[in-house]
Amino acid sequence: MTDVPASRRARRRTVGIAATLVLTMGAGTFAAVRSGLLPFGGTCRDGTVRLRVVAAPDIAPTLTLLAARARRDAVKSDGQCLDVKVTARAASEVSASLGAGSSDSSDFEVWVPDSSAWIGLADAGQESTQVTEIGTIASSPVVVGALQAQAKLLGWPKKTYTWAGLTASATGANLRLGAADPARSATGLLSLAMMNASIAKQGGDADTRTAAVAKLLAQHSAPGDEAVIATLPGDATKGEVGNPQRVQALVLSEQAAYEHNTTDGDAPDLDLFYPKDGTAVLDYPYTLVDPDGASTEVERGATRFLALLQSSGGLRQLAAHGFRPPEGDPVAAVLAKAGGRTPQPVDERAADLPATAELRRVRTLWQITVQNARLITVVDVSFSMAQTVPGSGGQSRMEVTKASLLQALSQFTENDEIGLYEFAAKLDGARDYKELVPAGRLGDSTAKGVTQRARLTSAFGSLQPVPDGATGLYDSALAIYQNALRTYEANEFNAVVILTDGANQDPGSISLGALASKLKKLADPQRPVPLIAIAIGPDADKAACDRIAKATGGAAYRVNDPTEIHAVLLKAVVAASSGATAS
Repeated sequence: MTDVPASRRARRRTVGIAATLVLTMGAGTFAAVRSGLLPFGGTCRDGTVRLRVVAAPDIAPTLTLLAARARRDAVKSDGQCLDVKVTARAASEVSASLGAGSSDSSDFEVWVPDSSAWIGLADAGQESTQVTEIGTIASSPVVVGALQAQAKLLGWPKKTYTWAGLTASATGANLRLGAADPARSATGLLSLAMMNASIAKQGGDADTRTAAVAKLLAQHSAPGDEAVIATLPGDATKGEVGNPQRVQALVLSEQAAYEHNTTDGDAPDLDLFYPKDGTAVLDYPYTLVDPDGASTEVERGATRFLALLQSSGGLRQLAAHGFRPPEGDPVAAVLAKAGGRTPQPVDERAADLPATAELRRVRTLWQITVQNARLITVVDVSFSMAQTVPGSGGQSRMEVTKASLLQALSQFTENDEIGLYEFAAKLDGARDYKELVPAGRLGDSTAKGVTQRARLTSAFGSLQPVPDGATGLYDSALAIYQNALRTYEANEFNAVVILTDGANQDPGSISLGALASKLKKLADPQRPVPLIAIAIGPDADKAACDRIAKATGGAAYRVNDPTEIHAVLLKAVVAASSGATAS
């Protein structure tokens, strides 16, 4: 799919469906339907047209009320009464189903996701079910809500922030900041994309810094918007604000804040921060699913229901539930109850929807950063690792590397899987490599009660350069990569991480060209295992590392100071996940 700005894409879809409807209905009838001029009452002389609508959970209750009104008032489409059934379903699930061409799409004719982002993400190729956007029915900006005491600490309402500044200030103030999973939530995905773009404007490595933010958000993330809102304190008077399991600020929509603040109960209200460098907006597109396969009466019924939603009565009903109109202008009553107040930029222009490719990249960044990892770590134990590192107080390259690896190990969770190999020419008989600790979950224990983390800590600490050992890089890389493919774990980030300070010195090994060719053939996009190579010091063969890593979709880095190894691992993982090549 070629990415185009959301506004252009929406206009193209709207014009296309409008032309079709003009041809099938007649220009006058179509204009009357769109303007709401067809009668909204009377008897149903020609029966009933049934319309099945699947909508995002936040807007589905309001659409259900409007559908009930349409039945009560006998709203008609070409003389037939309109009978609309609304079902709430997560937009991410519907998008994935449509993208796969699933038969689930036969269950409904209209889809109202919370964001146009899901339409682009559903367009995954020839198997995708066609989705045609014919209008929008509401909007709601994505904001950061904070409990009132915490908002005051951040200078609300007078102090305004960019996305980057807001997340930095919130985390810097040690606030427990939560967000819905960007893989499942439009608010989570759009806000992470806005944070990434805002951080990029500051210069430097935006993805690595965004990944660091993602790790912090992941500590208090939840599968969806409703779930993350439920992590707010239930009662400010019972000590829940101090409960580490409860968030004090979170990313959410203005509409969700409105619902939270207006719901009866003891839950403390939120004050809202509106980022000043462009507002991400939920735009609630109204779409026809598989319009080529829909009957004329269903298309007309769908357009009739859209006219009802866009009528003054429909917009009033949507505003009563915290939504802004499609144009995005703030509604004073909604704003006040949601927790918004000037001089916060409550009417800040809506940012353009990021291109689908960018949303996919940011979503992958999140998934790779926060999902469980399965890393096979491969450490060079050739004699060159005994060299002293300048400025280290006399420590060897191996000693500094081990300390950095132990620091990196502390960053992984108990559910992450880590394994360890060492390599040098002819290290284990004819083989250049030796497995020290098979990959396993860090929290798992052996029969003797020793955890995988403890085994790795001990194994890292015992690594020693082999006297007169040469660097057996190529054969080791191939064999260990093949084993990583055989032991691949689905639903985890699988990777091989090789740390080396030299060039291949085994004259009997496979050639670099043959190695790169074999790795490229072995690499499977459906079961990705990127190889991440970290070239330590000035003597490491960075060019060979680049070639090996690229063959698998991985990345290569040079680290002149071994103490930087733990920091570069995160950067390398992000580069591998997005298909980028590091240098």
